[in-house]
Amino acid sequence: MTTMTKQQREEFLAGQHIGVVSVGRPDGLPPTTVPTFYAYEPDGALTMFTNTQGRTTARGEAIKSAGVVTFLVQDENWPAKYVAVEATLDSATRPTIEQMLTITRRYMPEEAAQQFAHSEVDNPDSTIVFFSFTPTRWFSGDYS
Repeated sequence: MTTMTKQQREEFLAGQHIGVVSVGRPDGLPPTTVPTFYAYEPDGALTMFTNTQGRTTARGEAIKSAGVVTFLVQDENWPAKYVAVEATLDSATRPTIEQMLTITRRYMPEEAAQQFAHSEVDNPDSTIVFFSFTPTRWFSGDYS
């Protein structure tokens, strides 16, 4: 196994994967670990959202409280690869349509992405939170 270069790991993280976010909980229970849609551009912020469909999640509250997360993406097909980052929370805000579409377009057909983004952002009762993080520490592995 080799460690990826900076460019390789950033390109891999920017690829289309389902991410897994882990965050410590203030109540002393084990960390919350949840798969999530996300977006990342090399040398940029890691972004994701939570609290969709009117739900307030333990994940969202834990992220706000901790201010840091660990985030993992992987390709389990041979040769396996993974990138994990420790990241610091920069902001937790209500998203814009464009912020939502940047993420949802990666995972859904255009019509579904538009519908989902508008159903959350245009709803005044929505509890959605958009998180932006700065990666601070990287871990990677490539079995090629």
